[in-house]
Amino acid sequence: MSSTGTIKKVAGPLVIATGMRDANMYDVVRVSDEKLTGEIIEMHGDQASIQVYEETSGLGPGAPVVSTGVPMSVELGPGLIGSIYDGIQRPLEEIMKVSGNNLKRGIQVYSLNREKTWEFKPCVKVGDEVEAGDVIGTVQETEIVEQRIMVPYGVKGQITDIDSGSFTVDEAVATVRTEDGDRKIKLMQTWPVRRSRPYRQKLQPDEPLVTGQRVIDMFFPIAKGGTAAVPGPFGSGKTVIQHQLAKWAAADIVIYIGCGERGNEMTDVLNEFPELIDPKTGKSLMQRTVLIANTSDMPVAAREASIYTGITIAEYFRDMGYSVALMADSTSRWAEALREMSGRLEEMPGEEGYPAYLGSRLAQFYERAGHVISLGKEGREGALSVIGAVSPQGGDISEPVSQATLRIVKVFWGLDSNLAYQRHFPAINWLTSYSLYLDDMGKWFGNEVEEDWSKGRQDMMRLLQEESELNEIVQMVGMDALSAGDRLKMEAARSIREDFLNQNSFDEVDTYSSLRKQYIMMKLVMSFYEKSVQALADGADMNKLISMPVREAIGRFKYTPEAQVEDKYKEVTEELDTEIRAAFDKEDL
Repeated sequence: MSSTGTIKKVAGPLVIATGMRDANMYDVVRVSDEKLTGEIIEMHGDQASIQVYEETSGLGPGAPVVSTGVPMSVELGPGLIGSIYDGIQRPLEEIMKVSGNNLKRGIQVYSLNREKTWEFKPCVKVGDEVEAGDVIGTVQETEIVEQRIMVPYGVKGQITDIDSGSFTVDEAVATVRTEDGDRKIKLMQTWPVRRSRPYRQKLQPDEPLVTGQRVIDMFFPIAKGGTAAVPGPFGSGKTVIQHQLAKWAAADIVIYIGCGERGNEMTDVLNEFPELIDPKTGKSLMQRTVLIANTSDMPVAAREASIYTGITIAEYFRDMGYSVALMADSTSRWAEALREMSGRLEEMPGEEGYPAYLGSRLAQFYERAGHVISLGKEGREGALSVIGAVSPQGGDISEPVSQATLRIVKVFWGLDSNLAYQRHFPAINWLTSYSLYLDDMGKWFGNEVEEDWSKGRQDMMRLLQEESELNEIVQMVGMDALSAGDRLKMEAARSIREDFLNQNSFDEVDTYSSLRKQYIMMKLVMSFYEKSVQALADGADMNKLISMPVREAIGRFKYTPEAQVEDKYKEVTEELDTEIRAAFDKEDL
């Protein structure tokens, strides 16, 4: 039921309207004669506080406000993949057709194209019993993605009519006889963005989301259906890491949300993604991607809408049985929008001016991730993994947004500006980062890769930790004060850092490493250390050990194509054994 009121006060993106007694919380409203899109976020009697998702300059008291009577919702159906939306799911291409290059306020366009037809192939027949979540047919949306048309939530009954052929998203393809009468099912459905989509069961996240980035997969893996945070100061590589994960993570669908980011960064994404070739399929990456572009110069309230829009679209594809990776860059900008709206509403501020409910809002967002069994008799397994970038001022993660995020997520990839300035990519600090999924995924790595995967990881981490402690001694008294064994540790740790962890995202071979290749690289680096330690104990010359030519071959192993990895491993291992023997003085042999 719609309700009409009038503007009482305008304060930036906040509009207060009276005469809204019949409206409800989170209803979408049209503000003024320009029909600006807003959402009710607070009600006091007949007075509604509205956050407006468009520029409010020029609005004044007395202008009309009309409630649509429905909550902020997204349209879900064929046409999502490959689209570029703003924060409230308006396609940028359609907006440009209406307004040209000069964006006007109050533009209303359909989220999904109402004229394009899609070839629908039914997979149920008349007389079949269906319930919410059941797949009644498919649409080949792109060469890569098959859209599965599901029975909407709350519908259960018998199919009385179903057609095949070409349909627009607004045409009915089937009829279901329910207890409350016949329900038409279209290719498209809508869903309120602030409500998480239901599922039958949530599963334990025990399988990794393989990314091909060695420091992530080996040291700090994220599970399929898991959550991760990437905090770091300006210039430390948050956006680059998210681009790399979007390209290489083992996900069927990628949702990329640019939440309040700089316009030039979002422009890079919009220009690059359509040109990127998906390494798994050889097609454009956009054929399995949805982009939501919300830049820092857009109205601040739209940042919140973009976050909810993105995760609702991601849940929709998860319910089809796909593995979905959602990148949010960055949640700090969303938190800043919450802070501004909270200030306008004159709420009691929390730490550093952020609202007291900051932690719960972040938790509501991240908890929508998960590895689930969807609704429906078929019980499809789908996963939604959420990776959120955090942009703390000056890289100080003691600030409220970082701390609230770390209390929620299970993986922390702490970016280090010093590593970034040294051109070490990814600039993830191995001493401060962590993953709480390791115990759950240890069995998977043992079965799918090698039994000693976890032991190798622990050995490498221990060496890096010991190197950090030895560095303090070296800085005080110099390298010459170290024992031969400690110098060997330092060399092995340097090899781990430079040869294993450092990855060249611009090299077509090194940009992605399979788990098998990562394991073999780990074996090579640790073999150098373990065999050198044994040789040193047997009387070998330490200077000869650390200057062996085979160390260059180990360092360049990362550039070995996947097909040649096994042969090259045998070759380098034999070379290592030969040079270890040569490190002994002749009279010792």
